Amino acid sequence: MKVIENQVVEQTVAGIEGLDQGMVEAVSAKVDQLTKPLGALGKLEKMVIRLGGIQRTDSPSIDKRAVTVMCGDHGVVDEGVSAFPVELTALMMGNFSREGAAINVLSRYTGTDVHVIDVGSKLDELPPGIVDAKVKAGTDNMAKGPAMSREEALKAIEVGIRKAQELAAKGYKSISLGDMGIGNTTPSAAIIAVISGKTVSEITGIGTGITEEKRMEKARIIKKAIQVNGLDGDWRSSYDAVDVLARVGGLELAALAGICIGGAASRLAVVVDGVIAGASALIAYEMNNTVGEYLFASHQSVEPAHVASLEYMGLEAPLRLDMRLGEGTGAVLLYPLLEASLKVYNEMATFADLGL
Repeated sequence: MKVIENQVVEQTVAGIEGLDQGMVEAVSAKVDQLTKPLGALGKLEKMVIRLGGIQRTDSPSIDKRAVTVMCGDHGVVDEGVSAFPVELTALMMGNFSREGAAINVLSRYTGTDVHVIDVGSKLDELPPGIVDAKVKAGTDNMAKGPAMSREEALKAIEVGIRKAQELAAKGYKSISLGDMGIGNTTPSAAIIAVISGKTVSEITGIGTGITEEKRMEKARIIKKAIQVNGLDGDWRSSYDAVDVLARVGGLELAALAGICIGGAASRLAVVVDGVIAGASALIAYEMNNTVGEYLFASHQSVEPAHVASLEYMGLEAPLRLDMRLGEGTGAVLLYPLLEASLKVYNEMATFADLGL
């Protein structure tokens, strides 16, 4: 394992503890006493049990939740991997500011607070309400060399860690992973291919809606980036997850990995969105596998790389909605199900209540 040359990141990664097994057993025992056959409510039971273990209490809640939308631009867009121009990242940041984006609408519906952070866009003047935590004005073209330096990747991870710590200190119980960055399915697919060992061709999807011809070209560019950056073959003998992130990742992906790390260390439930969030969670998981105990998959994206990332981390998404938008839109839709699991746990009668 390589040394992490960032004190905040190093200490936070090292400080992640597993779930409170005593509370897992206590919540499980109560769930088993509810008036139903054992395991009859399936994933709803598993959700509330994990929430108890995460929060170290037999009275878990998610009464205060947030989605962090990390924004960043990508040099690999120069290769024509996206159906949209890079300028759309900035336009969408303005849309978030005006509360007109899909994540704003769905967050209002699910009672989720939206936090938008610029960690790597090319925009000079940010719209109102967007947090300026810019590490670098967009990544370099990963098809020609590293997307960023290792130091920049660690700084972006630190942005996410500090945001998770800030939200935990304010009483938040859960954070969902959201993103905005034109071209970011390309670095996401690269990260997932490298770490999971899946072939580039099988995990490269259509992203924002490119044609099959462009999808094949996108796969070629991803494969080239992996080779140019020395991540093909036995990369683990020389590199670690931070190196993968720096070489073929993105700044918003790094910050979301930091949310996963900081969230786990702060005992928060972290809800994973689609392929970008999946790649980010995968980086955090590689840095400390215990992070996985705090992750809740939400929906299964149509992007094949997303399926590969969830499989690698042993996560199963309860929702199948054919979504591929990003922004955290699929993630916040898990909250009604998490609330349902808590309602069942808190309001359902037990066999003892029936005199049995």
